[in-house]
Amino acid sequence: MTMEALRLLGDRVRLARRERRWTVEDLAARVGVSPVTIRKVEKGDPTVALGTAFEAAALVGVALFDEDPARRTLEAEYVVARLAVLPAAVRRGHVNDDF
Repeated sequence: MTMEALRLLGDRVRLARRERRWTVEDLAARVGVSPVTIRKVEKGDPTVALGTAFEAAALVGVALFDEDPARRTLEAEYVVARLAVLPAAVRRGHVNDDF
């Protein structure tokens, strides 16, 4: 599933870049990385830094989350609220799965 998602993100970045008539070199310059890195993003290479892939996607207009800022804020607040009620650390322990 991870590789499929990476390929999909890469294909969406490539499509949006081409629709803007940007070369790989154009996008690389905007992201601040080498053209080789952009090619890796577009191929769905899992070794590319997450921030680099997200920046490339944002620059060409590929939405990673809801495009509505208000909805993103609500989602972020929901996640923060859920995290607040969970323990700050997870401890290893014996799991009793004898039912």
